[in-house]
Amino acid sequence: MAYPVSLTPRQAAQCLAGGDVIAYPTEAVYGLGCDPDNEAAVRRILRLKSRLASAGMILIADRLERFAPYIEPVGAELRDRALAVWPGPVTWLFPRAAGVPDWLAGTHSTIALRLTAHAGCRALCEAFGKPVVSTSANPRDEEPARSAQEVANYFPNQLCGIMAGELGKGDQPSEIRDLASGRVIRAG
Repeated sequence: MAYPVSLTPRQAAQCLAGGDVIAYPTEAVYGLGCDPDNEAAVRRILRLKSRLASAGMILIADRLERFAPYIEPVGAELRDRALAVWPGPVTWLFPRAAGVPDWLAGTHSTIALRLTAHAGCRALCEAFGKPVVSTSANPRDEEPARSAQEVANYFPNQLCGIMAGELGKGDQPSEIRDLASGRVIRAG
């Protein structure tokens, strides 16, 4: 395997701060991550996955406050709807802040956010000090990677490294729900 699979959250955060892409274990599968405010890094993930920018990206964080720059304020009822299942493996579509670029949120009026309960993801976000892009580590139309070796096979010599850790107990990528309606967009 060409990658160091022993990146600590601090080392992974240094990769993100340097504009690099990393892989890391999440609740169910390995994810690809980068700084959500670095257009070149986000576009690199899109190229690695052969994913259209119009689809938008998911952001994860360890604390709700970290999402503030990316969302329009919501009322207590909607915030409480999300917090009823957060932290956890549910991604909510929040109203997108006016300054969020299309290369991050796609063509949507919303942005996908997950307050993660996964210890490794939380440590990564804490070390980085802000949200991290989280998209499954696989090229389009391939199964998501469930091991560091699968990540390395999909993306040889294309990442800064792979963060050490274990996958969570989930067996599917996160459920996606619309915050305004509560409707399930993608079952988890």
